[in-house]
Amino acid sequence: MKEFNIDELNRKFQEKIDNDIKIEPKDWMPDDYRQTLIRQISQHAHSEVVGMLPEGNWITRAPNLRRKAVLLAKVQDEAGHGLYLYSAVETLGADREQTIDDLHSGKAKYSSIFNYPTLTWADMGAVGWLVDGAAIMNQVPLCRCSYGPYARAMVRVCKEESFHQRQGFEIMMKLAAGTPEQKAMAQDALNRFWWPALMMFGPNDAESKHTQQSMDWKIKRHTNDELRQQMVDITVPQAEMIGLTIPDPDLKWNEETGHYEYGEIDWDEFWQVVKGNGPCNKDRIDARRKAKEDGLWVRQAANAHAEKRRARNAKKAS
Repeated sequence: MKEFNIDELNRKFQEKIDNDIKIEPKDWMPDDYRQTLIRQISQHAHSEVVGMLPEGNWITRAPNLRRKAVLLAKVQDEAGHGLYLYSAVETLGADREQTIDDLHSGKAKYSSIFNYPTLTWADMGAVGWLVDGAAIMNQVPLCRCSYGPYARAMVRVCKEESFHQRQGFEIMMKLAAGTPEQKAMAQDALNRFWWPALMMFGPNDAESKHTQQSMDWKIKRHTNDELRQQMVDITVPQAEMIGLTIPDPDLKWNEETGHYEYGEIDWDEFWQVVKGNGPCNKDRIDARRKAKEDGLWVRQAANAHAEKRRARNAKKAS
């Protein structure tokens, strides 16, 4: 009887998925679906929070007050995205502090792109244009994710990411139209961030362990390679428009397919970074651990204050 009930629950669950009816926190869901979402949403949250680090590095060195204010707003947005997503993962029964501890221990991952250093101001443009551009490619379909809280969180995230992408492209456009030194700096940033940005979509479809199941559950709507191709097709004309060159000698337009063909990604580099051997992996985790340790007294004070208020309110009520 119990097995029949599970089969029936699975059937009704998949029926909702097939009919594009959102799964909500109190709905029954298979444990594999829940665990897949916990893994994906927590990694997404970690990426937003770790992603603040390479940009925060440039707040005090922004070239003028306008750039400083815009970068401050962007970093603040990313902190908010992390909070939305940690809240979403809590609706699945995950403990927020445990997910953060998993990041600090190395058990949980975050986007490989944030393990590359930001060496010049032009990198702020490359990150906004390429990295946030890739994020938008990946995240807009997530607004239709089958899990309701994740999908709703992504609506606001995507609106703010579109601002970040435009801000980055504007930086690159201004630099490319500036002095020869400024244009060279922009080209150098593009050269260093192009391939890591394409790696952001994850391994190619043949090697991805999770893509097909996530597609069947409508957590994802497109494969890694489909999203990567969209990124290339949209970004190449943008680079041409501002006079920069994509660092790929194999890049060419295919009239028959209507897509750009691009060179082979260095997957060895990708997996090395994922395994923790990238240029900045250790620095990023050390910074997040230190932030948690240094902020402990603030959390303790806030909890003590909240406890005193609860006690006062309870006394008044009695």
